[in-house]
Amino acid sequence: MTKDEVIKTLATLGSEQTKKTFTRHGAREPVFGVKVGDMKPIQKKIKKDYSLALDLFATGNADAQYFAGLIADESKMTKKDLAAWVKNANYSMINEYTVAWIAAESKHGWKLALEWIESSTEKIAASGWATFANIVAIQPDDLLDIKKLEELLKTVTKKIHTSANRVRHTMNQFVIATGSYVVPLGNKAKEAAKEIGLVTVNMGDTACKEPDAIKYINKAISMGKPGNKKKEARC
Repeated sequence: MTKDEVIKTLATLGSEQTKKTFTRHGAREPVFGVKVGDMKPIQKKIKKDYSLALDLFATGNADAQYFAGLIADESKMTKKDLAAWVKNANYSMINEYTVAWIAAESKHGWKLALEWIESSTEKIAASGWATFANIVAIQPDDLLDIKKLEELLKTVTKKIHTSANRVRHTMNQFVIATGSYVVPLGNKAKEAAKEIGLVTVNMGDTACKEPDAIKYINKAISMGKPGNKKKEARC
């Protein structure tokens, strides 16, 4: 399919109700309001297409950007591509999910995440922490830099409550993911979660609430999740 064909298809799948939901979560125009489930048949047809993903993301359309992440070929994504994506992401669902997923699956994820978390731009820093959260969920523990991850947990405990709104959210997600997926850091993540306590995040005009990290980690442990990695970050 061409870019124009995909855009046309997405436009027909959009609904005003879904668009309102996305808008409440921060999406800006242009946006059609396409449910992720309705994108799956198109994703299955295309599978992965590096060039098409780049073209779709460049449109700035929120639905097209999300779909671009579903068909992106992580093996071909460059640092320049990912830097453009995080800069031009339409809203938090794109920079914290789509961009973070593909960055984590690419060979550039770790280095980019380290760069991004130091950014003074909220959405870029948030993408960095979200990328780390995805990296720990998909990479085997023996391939992770455990010492550095432990340092990052300490950074979160020191800075989370004074960080920008969406950065607080993704920092908290990083703690949850580390405690849920990285066996050697399970206790460290729980200690960090206890020290952090409840995290306050403004979710806008939505019913969403910031998760209690310690409760989520304990639930993941009770379900036997630690050590059982995800096959891929995107979904």
